[in-house]
Amino acid sequence: MKLTPVRRAAWASGVVIAVCVAILAVDWAVATYRAPKDEALVKHLQEEVQEDAAFAPKLEAEQKRITDALLARRQRGRLIAWILLAAAAVLLTTVNRLVSERGRRFVELDTLKAPAMGKKKRRGWKKQAPAEAVPEAAGIDTRFVDEMVARLGRGKEAAIPLLQAIQTHYRFLPDEALRRVCELTDITPAEISGTSSFYGQFRRSPVGKHIVRVCHGTACHVAGARQISDELRRHLQIPEGADTDARRMFTLEEVACLGCCSLAPVLMVDEHTAGRLTPLTASSALEDVVQREPA
Repeated sequence: MKLTPVRRAAWASGVVIAVCVAILAVDWAVATYRAPKDEALVKHLQEEVQEDAAFAPKLEAEQKRITDALLARRQRGRLIAWILLAAAAVLLTTVNRLVSERGRRFVELDTLKAPAMGKKKRRGWKKQAPAEAVPEAAGIDTRFVDEMVARLGRGKEAAIPLLQAIQTHYRFLPDEALRRVCELTDITPAEISGTSSFYGQFRRSPVGKHIVRVCHGTACHVAGARQISDELRRHLQIPEGADTDARRMFTLEEVACLGCCSLAPVLMVDEHTAGRLTPLTASSALEDVVQREPA
C-alpha cells in the first residue's frame, strides 16, 4: 500500500516516540543498575581517604564522574521530553486527520470527474447515495466560480480562498462547483477533497435557512445542553448522522462557547440569542423565528 504524506508522518512520529521511550528505559535501567555500585565505591573511597589522604584525588574523580553522568542524563531526558512532545503532537494531528478522512464522506475522484468517466467505475469504490444536497446542487450557476477563479488565480495556492468564496456564496460546497474549480485550475480533485474535509469550516451538504448554534461549553453542558440538543433533534426530526431537518429550515450545530455563560444553557438562532432554556423553551425559540418571518 502506498503511504500518503499523512500516513508517513504518522509512522515516522510513532517510530520517534518508540525510540525515545526505549532510550529513556535504557537510561533508567543503567542508572538503577549503577547507582548501588557507585554509592558503594564512593563510600569505600571515603573510608580510604580517612586512613590515607593519597586516595583523595581518586575520590574526587569518581564523584565528578558520577555528577557528570547524572547531569548528562538529566539533560538527555529534557531533550527527549521535548522530542516526545513534538512527536506526540504530530502523531495526534495525523491520526485525527486519518480518522476524519475515514469517517467523513469525501468528494472522491470519481464523484468530481463523473461527467468524464461515463459508465466506468473503479473497483471497490461505492457509489454515493443521493444526499439531500442533490436538489440544491442541480442547476447550480457556476458563473460565480468562473469569476472567483479569474480573481483569485488558478494555482494550487488558491484552493482555500476559492473554497471559502464558494461556501460563502452557496453556503456549502456543491459538487458541480468543485468540478468546475478542477476544470479551470491546477487544483486536483484529491486536493479539493483533502482540503475541504480537513478544515471544519467547510461543509459538503446544504445548510438550512436558519443556523441553530447550541452552546456546549462547560457552563451550558452542566446546565443541560445535551438535553437541549437532543430535544431539538427530536422536535425537528433530524435523522441520525445529519444536522439539517427535512424541510431544510434549520441546521443544528453544537459549538464550544457563545460567550453567554450567565444565560446557560443558551442557543443562538442566526443572530438571535435565547438563554436559560429548557428543552420545551428551546423548541419554542425556533418557532418564534419562523413566526417572525415575513409571509
